[in-house]
Amino acid sequence: MHSPRIGIITQARMGSTRLPGKVLRTIRGTSILEYHVRRLETSGLPVYIATTTLPADDAIVELARQLNIPCFRGEVDDVLSRYFATATHFGLDVVVRVTSDCPLLDGRLIGAEVQRYVAAADSHLYLSNGLIRTFPRGLDFEVFSYALLAEAQQHATSASDREHVTPYIHQNRSGQVHFAHAVREPDASRFRVTLDTAEDFQLLEVLLAQYHADALSADELIALLEAHPEVAAINAQIEQKKYDFS
Repeated sequence: MHSPRIGIITQARMGSTRLPGKVLRTIRGTSILEYHVRRLETSGLPVYIATTTLPADDAIVELARQLNIPCFRGEVDDVLSRYFATATHFGLDVVVRVTSDCPLLDGRLIGAEVQRYVAAADSHLYLSNGLIRTFPRGLDFEVFSYALLAEAQQHATSASDREHVTPYIHQNRSGQVHFAHAVREPDASRFRVTLDTAEDFQLLEVLLAQYHADALSADELIALLEAHPEVAAINAQIEQKKYDFS
């Protein structure tokens, strides 16, 4: 039996309703997207960028070229289709889904959870740390098979399903999905290290410029936020956009 071809697909585009161009904003001379990709590379897995065909996203493609990261261009609003086309193009058997507005994702944590996923040898398995949320928002990842992605591509019909990629899978519309969860104790879901607003960017500036958080594990990052409540407070009032895993 051959080893599955596993890859991390991150969605990236310049358009953002709250903070346009956010993934190419820089801190210490490095873009959010580069921090994101370099953190993911510590997983030991290949990383692929899924962007759009819009001219504005030429900048994403150029940065991917500079970083030597394979890039695929697909649908603008049908992100499910974009993921499916990217996974198909690169011949993946297992997909790790992340989003590029999370520059502090822990690649080693993802790598360990992918090993757990592979050991289960179950193409109907969906593993994530988002359905049972105990990690800070911004450390989110999902792991699922190409087969589940293909099923969603074929059967998911609503605009929300297509925009958010995995609802058809994690809501178990087919009735065939099995679940595993990456859970942390104690719960650290109160923290937020994603980038969606100006306050989020201010927090990331402090974490990256003053504390070099790009070198920290998830546990070390959480310990830092616990030790410095004044830092965590910078974006504590931000409400997540309406859609969530649940």
